[in-house]
Amino acid sequence: MNRFAVLLLCTTPAFPWGCEGHRTVAMVALSQLTPGAREVAATLLQGEPADPSLHRFCGASGLPPFVAMSTWADDIRERRKGTAPWHFIDVPLAATRDHMYDSCSAATGCVTSALRGQLDVLRSDSSGQVQKSEALMFVIHFVGDLHQPLHAATNNDRGGNCVPVTFFDQEAKESPSGENFRPNLHGVWDTDLVEKVDKEHDPAKFANRLNEEFRTEMNSWKEEAVNLDDWVWESHLLAKSVTYGDLPEKIAVEAPQPVESCADDDHIAKRLYQLHEKVDESYLRDASPVIRRQLARAGTRLAMLLNQIWP
Repeated sequence: MNRFAVLLLCTTPAFPWGCEGHRTVAMVALSQLTPGAREVAATLLQGEPADPSLHRFCGASGLPPFVAMSTWADDIRERRKGTAPWHFIDVPLAATRDHMYDSCSAATGCVTSALRGQLDVLRSDSSGQVQKSEALMFVIHFVGDLHQPLHAATNNDRGGNCVPVTFFDQEAKESPSGENFRPNLHGVWDTDLVEKVDKEHDPAKFANRLNEEFRTEMNSWKEEAVNLDDWVWESHLLAKSVTYGDLPEKIAVEAPQPVESCADDDHIAKRLYQLHEKVDESYLRDASPVIRRQLARAGTRLAMLLNQIWP
């Protein structure tokens, strides 16, 4: 069973950054695209090129296609199960940077290998319109995924999916399928914390606030070289220092081992449940600056990638 199968066992779909986070990243990027890149992207996504029979978990938004299609890669996972590992790279908390790509299976791929492959499709003169449309939708999504700290780290816990937490007054409960808990650390970082940070639940307004808050930093980020390895490691370190590090009860670093479900590693979810971790206002104060900065970074870097391809 892979992480995608674990997510399906949860009562609520858990998507990286959720609807609001991915749409915010796309809005930040859209505001920074060059006129040429914006025109090419609009042509590729004209009419929102998605199968009308595909169930859209995020629903209609009324947002520009570039933003509305930012969650398509999550919608398609159930039909294209081979794409599920493309959304993350499970770098163990104990890993060194030299060994971070030990976590990227050559057979299934990971977020960085998938992102590089889709960027190659966009650059290729031999790629067709449909191929490029899908590649663009994958790229928009995967750049966001890469900046969610728990999509670049794990502690034998499926990237935090096996870490039960009480989220404010919502206590962690075990699902009927057994040894899967909601809320969990991964889920609250995907969706719940973002919704706490953006109380208006308006990606367009949130993106505008991020553009203003991080204007100076965005200018410096644009001067940096595009380096997916640096971006992954940056997210990984944030997971260690903040996502795990700021939990009220210290979680021991596990010796890395293969984990296929939350029942593995001596029933890791049930063991961690005994810690009674809480994500509350205190944790939110520490996490909020990281969430805002990572969303702003993701949007800026997404624009950088596309502006380089379509100067």
